[in-house]
Amino acid sequence: MNFSELFTITVQPLQVLVTLVIALLAGLYIFFIYKKTFGGVMYSRNFNLSLVMLTLVTSLMLMLINNNLTLSLGMVGALSIIRFRTAVKDPIDTVFMFWAVGEGIAIGTKFYDVAVIAGLVIGLMMVLLNVFKAKASLPYLFIIHYHEGASQYVKQMVKQLPGARLKSKTARRDGIELTLELRLHENETGFVEKFLRVDGVYDATLITHQGDIVA
Repeated sequence: MNFSELFTITVQPLQVLVTLVIALLAGLYIFFIYKKTFGGVMYSRNFNLSLVMLTLVTSLMLMLINNNLTLSLGMVGALSIIRFRTAVKDPIDTVFMFWAVGEGIAIGTKFYDVAVIAGLVIGLMMVLLNVFKAKASLPYLFIIHYHEGASQYVKQMVKQLPGARLKSKTARRDGIELTLELRLHENETGFVEKFLRVDGVYDATLITHQGDIVA
């Protein structure tokens, strides 16, 4: 091999097309799984689309690296100076990003069977975990604003709530604000209206959040 051959990329156009098409299908599959299993506060379509592009770009990079040693060394040097500053709000989003990169690596290096098997297994696991999570109880914050004269009735009703834990208590001039941590199923939220029937209760708010309540 002479010096000029080191800079020759021997990737066939058909191979590029087939690789990108397979990577696109894998990226769309990850897109679908992420959309169906998303359990965060606000769904980001742009982030989900970036998973598709991440699969495509990774497969392209690995396809080039796999066919040219010099290009691989240069690409490693170029990527080492790039700084990614996009904040990932949910740790599960990082898992999907690594999944997209892994699929791109497998496809770009022609391990199509690994990409298919790993994609099916990981996708199935994500769906099953989401099903189990939906059946489990969810963490909530229950905020009650009431007059001091209704404290006795409110305390009695709070004791009847399953696993209620005091988060904060704020005394105001117009009354008291109580924040509780609860773990409930979606069909167990009917008690909120009962608090409004108590004289002296101004409002009662039930908010779901993504934190985990420590037992």
